Amino acid sequence: MAESKSKPGAKGSDRKANRRGAARLAAVQALYQMDMAGTGINDIFAEYESHWIGSEVEGEQYLPAEAAFFRDIVSGVVRDQIRLDPVIDEALERGWPLKRIDAILRAVLRAGAYELEHRKDVPARVVVSEYVDVAHAFVEREETGMVNAVLDQIARKYRGDEFEQR
Repeated sequence: MAESKSKPGAKGSDRKANRRGAARLAAVQALYQMDMAGTGINDIFAEYESHWIGSEVEGEQYLPAEAAFFRDIVSGVVRDQIRLDPVIDEALERGWPLKRIDAILRAVLRAGAYELEHRKDVPARVVVSEYVDVAHAFVEREETGMVNAVLDQIARKYRGDEFEQR
C-alpha cells in the first residue's frame, strides 16, 4: 500500500484538507483491497480505523484522516458502484472499459466519481486535483493524466455549472 506519512515538523499537518486527503488515500487503498481480496466493508472499516488511519505502522506515522469522510467515500462507492461504473466507462477512451483498467486506478476513478456526484461541499476542481495526487502515489505520470481527463469529464457531467463560472 502507498503511504500517507506526515513529515516531521510539518506545519498544519492536521488541517481539515490534509485529513481529507489522508481519508481519500485510505479510501482508495480500502477499495483496492476490497476489489482484490474480496474483503467486506465492515472488516475494511475495522482494519483501517484501528490499524492504519492516524497510527504508526512499521515505524511510519500515517496522517490522521477524517474517519467520517473515509467511511462516506468507501460506503458510497460500494452502494453506488453499479451506477458509477457506466459513467466512468463512458468517460474512458473507446476500447478501454473500466474492467480492463488496473484495480488501483479503478478504485481512484470510482472514489473520484462518487465524490464528484455526492460531495458538493468540495469544489469539483479540488476533487479532480486530489484524486490525481492520490493516483501519483500508485502509478506513473501517463496514467495520472488519464485519471485527470476521466475525472474532468465526469466533473463536467455532474457539475457543469462550476465550470461555466470563471
